[in-house]
Amino acid sequence: MHKVNIRPHILNRLTERRGKQHWFESIQKKHTALVVIDMQSTFCEKGAPAEVPTARSIVPNINSLSTQLRALGVPIFWVLHANTHLGDRSDWEMFFNNVVADDVRNRTMISLMPEKQHVWRELVTSTEDVIVTKNRYSAFISGSSSLEPMLRNYGIDTILIAGTKTNVCCESSGRDAMMLDFKVVMVSDCCAALSDEEHLATLETFIQQFGDVMTWKEVIDRIN
Repeated sequence: MHKVNIRPHILNRLTERRGKQHWFESIQKKHTALVVIDMQSTFCEKGAPAEVPTARSIVPNINSLSTQLRALGVPIFWVLHANTHLGDRSDWEMFFNNVVADDVRNRTMISLMPEKQHVWRELVTSTEDVIVTKNRYSAFISGSSSLEPMLRNYGIDTILIAGTKTNVCCESSGRDAMMLDFKVVMVSDCCAALSDEEHLATLETFIQQFGDVMTWKEVIDRIN
């Protein structure tokens, strides 16, 4: 788990600008959902092509948070990444032709096949949870997934984001959700990146412009 905190000068800037540190003093459980992003083998398995080692360390926190939220009637959405392939072509050529190459490209394409996607085995799930598949970093851009209409149908206006990577799919989804008028909380100790620096950079940008940042225990305190 990342051992970093938002720096004092950032918090001071927030207080001067808006008179408080946190965006949201309370969280209404009736209108809140936990959205856990990309906690699947491609990112969590040791030696996987897109492994994020720190992702394994946040599993206990996600389990604690999801268990308590489930008991409060808060729905849990597991968002898994998958890309469809036909031969050596995919539904996201921009990514596979530019971000990954050669052997890594092939391994990543195979690991992200839709039929291979499951919630990481160490995470606790329930039959009442919802599993959604996305095919882009953000789960909220047009054509990526059905997450937005599903949240709307549940009466959700506040989302808690957990998962990996903090600075890629979590941040992309969180930013787009805010642009669609969702209240967004990045759950800091339930997110993982490849380094402390990347994780912290997202949290400091996010709390200033896009939504709140809280630990999972702070989330529970505000819901209760």
